[in-house]
Amino acid sequence: MKGFRQFLLRGNVLDLAVAVVMGAAFGAVISALVKDLITPLIAAIVGKPDFSAIAFEINGSKFLLGDFINALLSFLLIAAAVYVFVVLPVNAFTARMRRGEAPLDPTTKKCPECLSAVAIAARRCAFCTSALDTH
Repeated sequence: MKGFRQFLLRGNVLDLAVAVVMGAAFGAVISALVKDLITPLIAAIVGKPDFSAIAFEINGSKFLLGDFINALLSFLLIAAAVYVFVVLPVNAFTARMRRGEAPLDPTTKKCPECLSAVAIAARRCAFCTSALDTH
């Protein structure tokens, strides 16, 4: 039981739980935004009274095209928000952290004959067997 408690109280598990709850709440807000504001705005522009009610029927099966478009818009808005508020700042932060680091030494070099990548210490190309400079 002690190991299970330690597992639950680790930072990663708690962070993940908080992220899931926040993501669900954010998804609900975006879905409401699309359903209650964006969809009626598009419907007003297009001239349809209820954009989300657009549907068609084939052989008695009803296809809810408007609901699908609502879900697609919600997904696109959530993806854009995650990209702008999470991905871009994290990328900028990691680039700033790596700015002072020296680049890693290369582990491969190009064969001058066939342009294949070969190990830096190789004396012959494994692909075309040409002799390589050892400098």
